[in-house]
Amino acid sequence: MSAEHYDVLIVGGGHAGAQAAVALRQEKFTGSVAILGAEPHPPYERPPLSKEYLAGVKSFERILIRPETFWAERGVSLLLGETVVTVDPVAKSVLTEAGRTIGYGELIWATGGEPRRLTCAGHDLAGIHTVRTRADVDRLLGEWDAVERIVVIGGGYIGLEASAALSKFGKSVTLVEAQDRVLARVAGEPLSRFYEAEHRAHGVTLMLGVGVSCLEGVDRVTGVRLDSGALLPADMVIVGIGIVPAVEPLVQAGAEAGNGVIVDARCRTSLPHIHAIGDCAAHSNHYADGAVIRLESVQNANDQAVTAARDIVGRSVDYDAVPWFWSNQYDLKLQTIGLSAGFDAAVLRGDPAVRSFSVVYLRQGRVIAIDAVNAVKDYVQGRALVQAGAVIPPELLADTARPLKELLLS
Repeated sequence: MSAEHYDVLIVGGGHAGAQAAVALRQEKFTGSVAILGAEPHPPYERPPLSKEYLAGVKSFERILIRPETFWAERGVSLLLGETVVTVDPVAKSVLTEAGRTIGYGELIWATGGEPRRLTCAGHDLAGIHTVRTRADVDRLLGEWDAVERIVVIGGGYIGLEASAALSKFGKSVTLVEAQDRVLARVAGEPLSRFYEAEHRAHGVTLMLGVGVSCLEGVDRVTGVRLDSGALLPADMVIVGIGIVPAVEPLVQAGAEAGNGVIVDARCRTSLPHIHAIGDCAAHSNHYADGAVIRLESVQNANDQAVTAARDIVGRSVDYDAVPWFWSNQYDLKLQTIGLSAGFDAAVLRGDPAVRSFSVVYLRQGRVIAIDAVNAVKDYVQGRALVQAGAVIPPELLADTARPLKELLLS
């Protein structure tokens, strides 16, 4: 056994890692617990980074998951500013980049992922940013005064949220998306077109169906060259094209992996005494028709953390939580319940023109997901429809005079 040892060592200080520590104590686990995080900060919320924190609406202290004193009060050691480079499942220990060996009784891997980087020429110029950590956003804001023209690459949630936050400051913002619509991977066309119109109305230039050839500049980025040959002048570039799960030490140790490290219904990896949770964990999901997927959401991080904690204390329950997500852009609150991937029909409920509506997604007649824009009742009431896989005629789903909760009973 190494000199430094914890009964449960949690690698990763994001939502999943923090919730795992909280859940262990809530489950009356009395052994030693430590969170080993790559960042120098106590666990904090990630979603506000591209929303309220970037926009200056919330201070860092307001996005802490718990006050800093909470962890010591609960007997949770914070090992901050350290990265694990090797996992030894036989010796039950990890080695950090600083050369520190830490033993464990149980290991919970909750490292999330690293932002996917561009690989084209110019990808390493100064002035190119991602939005994944506090340091990312602080670096971006540190260059703010000298920036007028911003190009955002990627039309997913991160790109759209960043564009919404940045446009409020009167900067020129252009968003480039390779697909022919924003949110193409996660939503139906009605929602995509609605958000495109909203961003344009707020002064954001959208360029859809175009790829990036390279980034230009000498030391600092000065422009984004498109596949068409067109050049977009840029003082700053923000890249939001997804994440790469941070699982290499587990893979090198022999863990089964694909798009992330594979876990079972109890969040156990193929290695003994090692669980994996959150953005980095690939699992068979009931709401994805049993497909093995990764879910990048606070809901998944928190619920898998509870699943792992309960398995460790001997109160095992299979993970089967209904997925949910949210996105704040301008004065719009998008709330999603379920997974729309693989839908074969989308029913528009309400009028996008009044900026309060929902899109109900069906697969083989069953409700699989709902996107609700400024429509909290549909989001709340639609959960039961998604959980039940309810079969409801599209004309009834489209009728806003009929509350969704009534449709489940009819």
